[in-house]
Amino acid sequence: DNHGTAPLTLSSELPYQSTIKRKVRKKKHGVITANVAGTKYEIVRVVIREMGFVKTRDEDETANLIWSDSAVQQEKIAELRNYQRINHFPGMGEICRKDFLARNMTKMIKSQPQEYSFVPRTWIFPAEYTQFQNYVKELKKKRRQKTFIVKPANGAMGHGISLIRNGEKLQVQDHLIVQEYLDKPFLMEGYKFDLRVYILVTSCDPLKVFLYHDGLVRMGTEKYHPPSDSNLSQLYMHLTNYSVNKHNEHFERDETEDKGSKRSIKWFTEFLETNNLDVSKFWSDISELVVKTLIVAEPHVLHAYRMCRPGQAPGSDSVCFEVLGFDILLDRKLKPWLLEINRAPSFGTDQKIDYDVKKGVLLNALKLLNIRTSDKRRNLAQQKAEAQKRLYGQGSMKKLLPGSSDWEKQRHTLERRKEELKERLAQVRKQISKEEHENRHMGNYRRIYPPDDKTLLEKYESLLATAFQTFLAGRAASLQREMNNPLKRMKEEDILDLLEQCEIDDEKLMGKCTRQRGPKPLCSMPESAQPLRRLKNYNSDSSCDSGSSMTESGEETEKEDHNEKKEKKVSYDIEENKYKSLERSGKMNWKPSIKNTKSPSYSSPTSSTGPIRRSVSCPRSISILTMQSQAAEQRPFSAKASLQIQHASSVNRSHSLNRSPSSARVSQTPSLGTMNSSGSESLLQQKTKEQEVALTKETLLVINDMRMKFPGKTDEESELIIEDV
Repeated sequence: DNHGTAPLTLSSELPYQSTIKRKVRKKKHGVITANVAGTKYEIVRVVIREMGFVKTRDEDETANLIWSDSAVQQEKIAELRNYQRINHFPGMGEICRKDFLARNMTKMIKSQPQEYSFVPRTWIFPAEYTQFQNYVKELKKKRRQKTFIVKPANGAMGHGISLIRNGEKLQVQDHLIVQEYLDKPFLMEGYKFDLRVYILVTSCDPLKVFLYHDGLVRMGTEKYHPPSDSNLSQLYMHLTNYSVNKHNEHFERDETEDKGSKRSIKWFTEFLETNNLDVSKFWSDISELVVKTLIVAEPHVLHAYRMCRPGQAPGSDSVCFEVLGFDILLDRKLKPWLLEINRAPSFGTDQKIDYDVKKGVLLNALKLLNIRTSDKRRNLAQQKAEAQKRLYGQGSMKKLLPGSSDWEKQRHTLERRKEELKERLAQVRKQISKEEHENRHMGNYRRIYPPDDKTLLEKYESLLATAFQTFLAGRAASLQREMNNPLKRMKEEDILDLLEQCEIDDEKLMGKCTRQRGPKPLCSMPESAQPLRRLKNYNSDSSCDSGSSMTESGEETEKEDHNEKKEKKVSYDIEENKYKSLERSGKMNWKPSIKNTKSPSYSSPTSSTGPIRRSVSCPRSISILTMQSQAAEQRPFSAKASLQIQHASSVNRSHSLNRSPSSARVSQTPSLGTMNSSGSESLLQQKTKEQEVALTKETLLVINDMRMKFPGKTDEESELIIEDV
């Protein structure tokens, strides 16, 4: 498929030392593949090559990226793998067909007339022919005359468009759109013009919208005069479509940015600044128009997408994205009016300005999508893990029996709540990781939904709730419930606090000593983690940095549930085997000891420099400590003080699910190197034995509470295995 262009390399390092000679396999570097058989535009292929993607055969349906000029069938979207991307959403036709857009906008105008005042008054023929005639009669009584523009319901490129002033003569015809003509447009050099604004929608679950801060200004080719009976047929004056005006002999193909019949929005904003007009208000008005329009489409798109991808978890990577072309007209007060939306905007490059603008639109869009070579491999591994979960029943909640006690019901409710919070926490962290990537690779795009302004976000969410009630009333109650879920608006800190409260409630139900919330005593706060010096025989490749785990796009969140179920392993750094334990702790997921039931009465002078860690049920990535210089000054010098600090922190430290080995290894070994007296060694051995006894008791308690399923064994046989252990 890749025409043999993928480079081959040899693995330069072995993961472990071995006396047996092993055959080193040639490893093929991953490539990102793209199927562009469905497009006629050469600029798409140029951008694909510039991104380093490999073009596949026309019939290949397994490519990472599939590009099509026309809308795709829902069946094709349903068949896509999770690692694939296609450039169309199902259901987007609800705003991209002129008749569907008019119908949906009319419904929203009835409930939110002030918010949706950017659409000219529209009638759909033949259904609304009578209403249109009544409106014309009212105008006649008031001795007012308006011009109307007539368009085919599913037309494009200016075909079949005409202007009329006498609405009574208009006959009933199938599939027509009749709109009030905006007869007072903003003129530039005496010509009427419209704007082609490019919008990127990367996800509908949740909705994510980006506005490209450039575009095209498309001008008429005859000087504008208000519509009259004498000039209604002069389409070069009244229509701004490029496909219409390019046939006029007065169409100017000038390559300079301030001349010609087609210019850039970048130049237009400079023109506004030169004339002392508010450019920031211009962009904010455009952004608001776009978001409100896509809010109308969101219920339809989300419902259709969920129907196509029923097994896809909320918040996971979207297989669909879409580049939309919004046609917007400015009136003389610079108010934007929505004319139409193109779901397959032209990427033809007849002029240099087309090439520059459209190449930027496509190139920045593909960078924002973050298509990676590892997506396919990770998707296959995830499918395998999910199949194993289904096979062995892992991750499924234990069902309540009919005669369960109140205590069991409370425990079950609490466990369900914790699972829901952990799932939402994973989604929030993955979303944060995506946003970090988007912020770094946004290019000339700007995120307009969700906006940074909280007041604006609340306004949009209110409109979104209205749209769901308007378009999906009774048909998709689950989507409405999901929209109203308070967890959807919570941040990471809020979810962590709820998880901690759930753990405290669980401890109360189990009859354990509950921990106090809020600031912890100094003796229970961990000391600052000093940077560990590399030893000669220490395998540095085995260490990992948990501080950067949030920036990796989703890989840490995939491992959270797995890491949560691992037993905490303890390694004691005694003088004679400290090097061995360090090597071992790097190879396996080393974690500090489970908190003991006894709490020592002494405190550590360095305890105040470290952050408070969350408990096991409250995972949090550990931030890099910024006070290392203070911690270095407060490092204990005596063996006894070091031992007290080590014991206090290992007993009382709360753990984090995504804690890495490098952060878990606190400054123990440097101080242990100074222990020369026999009294200190005996004291260390005594403390070690006490910890061993306590850990053995806790391990037995944990095993007794576990319910283990053994492949090929019944529950009774599994119980016997546990008893033997």
